[in-house]
Amino acid sequence: MPLPTFHMVDGAPRPVATFSHASEVDGWVFLTGQMPTWPGEPDRPLPEGVKAQTARVMDNLVLVLEGVGLGLPNVTQARVYLTQFERDYAAMNAVYASYFETGKLPARTCIGVTALAVGALVEIDLVARRP
Repeated sequence: MPLPTFHMVDGAPRPVATFSHASEVDGWVFLTGQMPTWPGEPDRPLPEGVKAQTARVMDNLVLVLEGVGLGLPNVTQARVYLTQFERDYAAMNAVYASYFETGKLPARTCIGVTALAVGALVEIDLVARRP
């Protein structure tokens, strides 16, 4: 089995900790959970509210996917982390679903957590597969 390849994507947000934007082995690509931070502006305040933060997270994930030559149709699985699960679940879902083709949603787990890095309300990570 080959060793993993580790990807840092130009134009994607600066990592908030010690990790690669994605790692890859045997055609499987694992994207690190993205925060609602702004590419090229790490000190800019986070967007207000879970809808805006979910959109920023999804846009950041698309940047990473595109940086490794993939897109949302390649996504097989997602994990969503919410700090205010009951309050924000429906709003996050509406924004999240808008990024995928109807009827072609990846498998997903959504988890309520006590806190996230940079004070975010939402974080999402993905698993994708090369064709």
